[in-house]
Amino acid sequence: MHTPLWRPAIGLTLFGLLGTGLLYALLATSIAGTLFPEQADGSLVRDADGTVRGSLLLAQPFAGDGYFQARPSAAGYDPMAAAGSNLARSNPELARRVAAATAAVAARERVAPAQVPGDLVTASASGLDPQLSPAAARLQVARVARARGWPPQRVQALLEDQLQDRQWGVFGQPRVNVVALNRALDAAAHAP
Repeated sequence: MHTPLWRPAIGLTLFGLLGTGLLYALLATSIAGTLFPEQADGSLVRDADGTVRGSLLLAQPFAGDGYFQARPSAAGYDPMAAAGSNLARSNPELARRVAAATAAVAARERVAPAQVPGDLVTASASGLDPQLSPAAARLQVARVARARGWPPQRVQALLEDQLQDRQWGVFGQPRVNVVALNRALDAAAHAP
């Protein structure tokens, strides 16, 4: 007598759903929450009263000259619409956008357009990258210092404290998290 073929098929399907779909997900989530609780919670930025103000993993716009500005976002800094501009390098519209952004950043920072780093005028692939190159952050020091009425050395020191080296000294490029840097500015402003 033959064993019906549907029994092993159903058994394998249930094992796949429960074993890899449920048990593995629960195990991985539990381990991540135990070993890396802050990261597993989204690296949320909270006020003193516990109100969530953002995440260290997502760029957000900052109003005013007293803050460092992040990369432009093709998604309008909306995490639910994360995307790049999808414009090819050969697209004339991209060239117009970059030229306009370069002129605007050069005027804001009071420098020549040739001094504007590319990451200040181009969106990342996700449109939500919270990091800038050290050169892009350093270009903004004078403006931030003027707006806050601080000596540039004070802002520069806060920036240098926030610089991150390559991942494990090998991967990626040196960078600075704009959200963390702006929080450090606000904390320094309220420090005794």
